[in-house]
Amino acid sequence: MNWFELGAGTVLLRLHVQPGAKRTEVVGLHGEALKLRLAAPPIDGKANARLIAWLADEFAVPQRQVTLKSGASSRQKVLVIQDSDRDPASLLDATPSRG
Repeated sequence: MNWFELGAGTVLLRLHVQPGAKRTEVVGLHGEALKLRLAAPPIDGKANARLIAWLADEFAVPQRQVTLKSGASSRQKVLVIQDSDRDPASLLDATPSRG
């Protein structure tokens, strides 16, 4: 999988983020990125703050251990999470089913 990389105590994530959704959820893969819908508007950094808070919760780490490396004003974002035991691939298990 190309949307995440595991390093020494870090996880690098490549995300495609869709702000302004009704709820925050994993949608699936979008090219070489994991697509997320965010329940926050893309105004005044609110979407980025919500993204960091959501990832910190999902990876069971403090928000200070989630760093936005690139894409602050873009839908394409790269984030690094430090010292989490969660397998990033398990985020795909939360993908909503479409029926």
